[in-house]
Amino acid sequence: MEQTLSSSIRTLLHEGTVIPAHPLALRKDRTLDEERQRALTNYYISCGAGGVAVGVHTTQFEIRDESIDLYETVLRLAVEEIDQANLSRSFIKVAGVVGEVEQAREEAETAKGLGYDLALVSMGGLSHLNEEEHLERVKAVAEIMPVFGFYLQPAVGGRVFSYKFWCAFADIPGVCAIKLAPFDRYQTIDVVRAVCHSKRRDDIALYTGNDDHIVDDLLTTFRFSVDGKVVAKSIVGGLLGQWAVWTSKAVTLLEQAKEAKQQGLVPAELLTAGVELTDANAAIFDAANGFKGSIAGINEILRRQGLLRERICLMEHEQLSPGQEKEIDRIYENYPHLHDDAFVRNHIQSGVL
Repeated sequence: MEQTLSSSIRTLLHEGTVIPAHPLALRKDRTLDEERQRALTNYYISCGAGGVAVGVHTTQFEIRDESIDLYETVLRLAVEEIDQANLSRSFIKVAGVVGEVEQAREEAETAKGLGYDLALVSMGGLSHLNEEEHLERVKAVAEIMPVFGFYLQPAVGGRVFSYKFWCAFADIPGVCAIKLAPFDRYQTIDVVRAVCHSKRRDDIALYTGNDDHIVDDLLTTFRFSVDGKVVAKSIVGGLLGQWAVWTSKAVTLLEQAKEAKQQGLVPAELLTAGVELTDANAAIFDAANGFKGSIAGINEILRRQGLLRERICLMEHEQLSPGQEKEIDRIYENYPHLHDDAFVRNHIQSGVL
């Protein structure tokens, strides 16, 4: 049976919003720092984000390891903080789901039981599956809860899928959104074109996960000829690791992009900001070293702001790459208008975080 979203969550999802990929707060001994974990969720709420994605790459996939066993815990902590905030607005809860069919279904059942709205189904780590098997896996999750599709770039464990695959993907009942994160323009267009050709095109919201191309994705209207008619589709928001930091500025950026599209006039300053954000992302995500330091880079920004006590990750090899810290210093110096340190500092001092 097709799983559906509540009307308020569906409306927000299609209007477009900021959904940060939630990091994991750890102490020096690599145990969960519950206080800072909760503070991060409150930070995203205070910033005006429209949701969070928990249990995703930024949260570290190793939370599922039997020896660590934090998957349900971090999902539950986020829900508790969202509930305690007693928001008068909608807030989208996305749970990362990984693994073979059995594991993916188990994680979806856990997320559904905790009150999550959508399952972000990762295709990573499953290179032995063919495209049809991937589709069957997504269908299995969609029987449990609405699906947020995910085109993950190969550099961090994803793979390239065909246009035909995305056509079939878009036709799956229960697919309500797709995060486009191939970090590749050709592959991004494949997904949008496939959705535009699907009869379910109006049921699927598109979100950028291309942390290297955020602003251009948000400003672009894609148009394709479908059965002799022009079909237009836009990427309405973002589910991003980059938006796990400087989130209050991300909320402002999305509103600026929406306003520019509505007016049909894109300010040159917005395009320049897009380049600056891409440069900043290269430093934070460690693009020079194949994104090896991406999670540590995000954590380092949050540590500098006081939102995390440590930048360490569950795996010892997950560290800043040589030279990455200097690159982060550089982008802080060159683009002070991109960070929200003052916002964070004020909220910490006032006791909100």
